[in-house]
Amino acid sequence: MNDHRFKLLSQINYPSDLRDLSQDQLEEVCQELRCFLIDVLSETPGHFGASLGVIELTVALHFVFNTPNDKLIWDVGHQAYGHKILTGRKDIFNTLRQYKGISGFPNINESEYDAFGVGHSSTSISAALGMAIAADLTGEDKDIIAIIGDGALTGGMAFEALNNACEKNPNILIVLNDNNIAIDPNVGGLNKYLIKISTSDAYNKAKDLIWNWLGRFKWFGRKTRSAVQKIEHSTKSFFFKESNLFEALNIRYFGPIDGHDVELMVKLLVQLKKIKGPKLLHIITKKGKGYFPAENNQTLFHAPGKFDKFTGKQVKSGKTDEPPLYQVVFGETILELARKNDKIIGITPAMLSGCSLNIMQKEMPNRVFDVGIAEQHAVTFSGGLAKEGMTPFCNIYSSFSQRAYDQIIHDIAIQKLNVILCLDRGGLVGADGATHHGVFDLAFLKCIPNLIISAPINEEELRNLMYTAQNKALGPFVIRYPRGKGVLKNWRTPFKELEIGKGQKLKEGSKIAVISIGHPGNFVTKAIENLNDSDQIAHYDIRFLKPIDHDLLHEVFSKFKTIITVEDGTINGGLGSTITDFMNTYNYHSKIIKLGTPDHFIEHGNPDELYKECGFDAEGIKTTIKKHLTQSVKQPIEKHCSKI
Repeated sequence: MNDHRFKLLSQINYPSDLRDLSQDQLEEVCQELRCFLIDVLSETPGHFGASLGVIELTVALHFVFNTPNDKLIWDVGHQAYGHKILTGRKDIFNTLRQYKGISGFPNINESEYDAFGVGHSSTSISAALGMAIAADLTGEDKDIIAIIGDGALTGGMAFEALNNACEKNPNILIVLNDNNIAIDPNVGGLNKYLIKISTSDAYNKAKDLIWNWLGRFKWFGRKTRSAVQKIEHSTKSFFFKESNLFEALNIRYFGPIDGHDVELMVKLLVQLKKIKGPKLLHIITKKGKGYFPAENNQTLFHAPGKFDKFTGKQVKSGKTDEPPLYQVVFGETILELARKNDKIIGITPAMLSGCSLNIMQKEMPNRVFDVGIAEQHAVTFSGGLAKEGMTPFCNIYSSFSQRAYDQIIHDIAIQKLNVILCLDRGGLVGADGATHHGVFDLAFLKCIPNLIISAPINEEELRNLMYTAQNKALGPFVIRYPRGKGVLKNWRTPFKELEIGKGQKLKEGSKIAVISIGHPGNFVTKAIENLNDSDQIAHYDIRFLKPIDHDLLHEVFSKFKTIITVEDGTINGGLGSTITDFMNTYNYHSKIIKLGTPDHFIEHGNPDELYKECGFDAEGIKTTIKKHLTQSVKQPIEKHCSKI
């Protein structure tokens, strides 16, 4: 790092180097760190705004606490880029989220400074509580700090942890990073409560006075300090006409304070280290702080892709006439259907723009509900709507739907409620890596009774599945589709009702049958087109994993001795396993080759790299077909020779 702009940052390889600096140098470190992030992330896309918003907090935490002995647990991890740079990964930071590069999230296998692996929200307080109790039991002297955003605090798991912390009285510090936004603006009662705290002029003036008193009386003994603290508690209750939520849970509350004043935070963190038991520091920050385009458009700059660092304009690929994103097709289609069906309701757990329900919200705001980071609630809320005759489309990212598994079973499937569960980001999602790949859904949903499980091969089929699902009250109906672009430019075709449980034959063949589900069927088509012996390969799009098309499978097993299954999901329990079960049930004796994600976690990289790694990109499918075509030709010769 020879750039003159990074005079101090160039000297910092680990937090111990940061702690060698003087406190009055920290503001300059923050400016250099912010500049470094803008430089790298404008060229290497990642989660941008969140990390800019916690620069001062990150520097203050590593300056005050003895990491890695003291533990920092970052909730979600979008905001941990500055942490990565200060903890030994500065020189390889430009490999962020790239294939075989460093992870976009804290990862315990990557660094001892990453105290806990994260990626999904609302886990930090639970993990911190566990670590704090472990330290108590083993007699270790360490500080445990959970850094959680106001968006992540809306998750039910965070409340469960707060409640448990009240009971266990652990020595943990919770830093509440309050910026009033997750990806989209935050919603709900907790958000209003935090705004109320942070914007009460009368309370904040009184709070500042109390803080000053605490400073004056700190040498006067425990009883005096205790009396002043009681006054502070009474002040909070007086101004809000209710107990402070955190204080009511026996968690000492401090704040709110300016999260961009690094010197103030250092002073407070030093004092908070001396206070034992559970405590919460409420800081107010701005997502995208220090970069005007990100401050001005926080949703876009959550993860903007490549952009011009001088203008803030996104760098486009140059291609114009491309197929749309599956997410956009969903958003446009649900609005089209909702105009005709006034029973349709859109629900999402804090992914309003990500899943494109914001398209419907603009026209029908009273029929779209962003319930916050609360997947469990989203599913049961949808069940309540369905029970009363509405047609809810509950859109959840596939990996996040794992959190609502019990609700899918207990509240939806058992009662056979007509909830249309749209699983966005199904399959390998790319640079977000193992925590975000939606590869388990087909397997973990298949065993649940009463579910219809489908996956479209293209945008037109997605539209028709959505149309079919809202047109018939058939119970819970899962539609699973991937992240990113589809394959059709002219996708807005007239709606067509699909027969439930029926697949389709896309191509005739004589030697090998390939059965695919969902978007990877397009990889199969491409693979077959590039084969010299393409006439020998049949291709079937199963479309529905459940109920599966028995007529189609009887045809396949009656005709083909070699069958290849292709899915963008785990081989264990998915399409390949289902086809094998069918074969065994009906006493067929074909050879089944399963292509999909193997029985280990897949790390980050762009989707094409990951498809290739797993062997079900077009080239991998082609190689598998050629291998087994050769074997099928040799087999009769070998049998003949054995008789001689």
